[in-house]
Amino acid sequence: MAEMKKADPLLLCVMERGDAPPRSTFLILHLSLLDLAGKRGYDYFLMRFSLSTNWNAARHADGEALVEEILSLGFDALELGYNTTEAHVEGIRRCVASGAVTADSVHSYCPVPISAPHGYPELYLLASLDDDDRAMATIMLGRTLEFAATMGARAVVLHAGRVFLDSRLFGSLSTRQLQDVLSEAGNDPASMRYQKVLEKALRRRAKRAPKHFDGFCRSLDTLLPRFEKAGVTLCLENLPSIEGFPDRDEMQRLRARFASAPLAYWHDMGHGQVREFFGWEGHLDTARLLLPMTRGIHIHDALPIDNDHLPPGRGRIDFSAFAFYGAADVIRVFEPEPQAKPEVLRDALRRVRQAWAGDAGLTS
Repeated sequence: MAEMKKADPLLLCVMERGDAPPRSTFLILHLSLLDLAGKRGYDYFLMRFSLSTNWNAARHADGEALVEEILSLGFDALELGYNTTEAHVEGIRRCVASGAVTADSVHSYCPVPISAPHGYPELYLLASLDDDDRAMATIMLGRTLEFAATMGARAVVLHAGRVFLDSRLFGSLSTRQLQDVLSEAGNDPASMRYQKVLEKALRRRAKRAPKHFDGFCRSLDTLLPRFEKAGVTLCLENLPSIEGFPDRDEMQRLRARFASAPLAYWHDMGHGQVREFFGWEGHLDTARLLLPMTRGIHIHDALPIDNDHLPPGRGRIDFSAFAFYGAADVIRVFEPEPQAKPEVLRDALRRVRQAWAGDAGLTS
């Protein structure tokens, strides 16, 4: 037992508790297969994967039960999602304090604000043109940061904002309208009619985005010193809409402007695939381009045109093409829809581990 404790403290913790046989079995297998499988086996088990508590928060009133279910599937850690409530916090905190689990990341705004009827990541937008909205976003993000620090999280994930495209003079434009046109074109983003509407939307967005960028930077000037003091990175997530801020180019400009600050990119794979379905950018190209500034990723699959948060293997993403995330120093978080079945997630985790440890990918 002393030798086991030295090799894997978490294994000892789980075995001593005696209340999570599936997790214990997984970790025992972890230790025994390293010698058998060589470097690929080492890579397979060394990769940490978290699961977002958004998956099961609605099914549990107790935080400890929530954690136990996640660990039983073979996940190593948590992302505390924006649907995590104050009622969950005490139990989750006990699990973290005991060493049974770690919370690698927290998704804003978390826990669910008392004034909100439910969790919502865009309750307030830090890139808003409205001063009051930005002020409230600053307050709520500060609250999330404090919570993340007490949980030992390394990153806070943020939906920064949207560049809205409606105009009283020139009519409305939105992702929904682009989707309607694309659907009529048989989901072909190269169709002439779709390209015409898309070009109009991009021109309007380009004219409006600078004001959002400037206001967002003013807010970051205030917030980032607090993140630096807490030792937590603020991560800006890519969003599955034409309005979503920042886009790929804006993220690069922000990182250049705040080069020495704890500011990073968070790549959501399902959102990236949706953006490709719409013809806005190549998913793999964007992931590779922004990898040097990427702190973490959300892992889920997607089908045209915006059906995301599917378990890996249930959509169109070739996860083996993203195997560089296996070796990269990033936080890896599964973020499936709550309807995903436990056995499906367990299998999806196994397949992604294989794909990113140099195996054949999501085909076996």
